[in-house]
Amino acid sequence: MQRMRFVKDFDLPPDRVFGYFAEHENLGGILGAEVIRLSDGDDGSQNGVGSSRRLNPPGPVPAFEETITAFVPDKLIEYKVTKGTPLNHHLGVVTFSPAGDGTRMEWRIEIGTALPGLDFVISRILIRNIGGGLDRTAIPV
Repeated sequence: MQRMRFVKDFDLPPDRVFGYFAEHENLGGILGAEVIRLSDGDDGSQNGVGSSRRLNPPGPVPAFEETITAFVPDKLIEYKVTKGTPLNHHLGVVTFSPAGDGTRMEWRIEIGTALPGLDFVISRILIRNIGGGLDRTAIPV
């Protein structure tokens, strides 16, 4: 099992940062993948629990789907991969908290595979793509 942690501070309030990251399509530039909304949430929120998205990474990597499993406005988004990947475990937890006049976003990811070593390779790709994507992220004002 591999665990990753990304932290980024934004000069915007938590509701703005959360709103940006909650929109499935906004993740495309961060992840370096095409992201397509498949369904809205079952909890009355477009991006809430039960909403799902398909990610189409570049290159020979197959598309896969993620589903939101926990959603607390302005505080928490949790998701898991639900289809189309060699991972037998993939959990993402993104938290948002006030930090001075802005917001601290923390994104934790756990992945596991049945094939030894594959989770390590995938984690290196995620670290490069997500870390670089977050460095380039500018939330429109």
